[in-house]
Amino acid sequence: MKLIVRNLDRATTEEELKSIFQEFGAVQSCNLVIDGATGLSKGFGFVEMPKVGEAKAAIKNLNDKSVGNSKIRVKKAEEKKA
Repeated sequence: MKLIVRNLDRATTEEELKSIFQEFGAVQSCNLVIDGATGLSKGFGFVEMPKVGEAKAAIKNLNDKSVGNSKIRVKKAEEKKA
């Protein structure tokens, strides 16, 4: 299941994000969205978890959790429409 994580503290790294989600299960991939011009985080990213149950547990436990100086928002990512 692909999750979108919004409202990330700009200082949060991909490694930190991955370790937060690994508390709830296996993380297949973790990508912060980086601004091409500045090289800084845009404040959101995607986490992919292969097991739906683990992903749902992560959503339930991490949505509105304080990470760094921000309260993150976690939900299932919508599929891109072609």
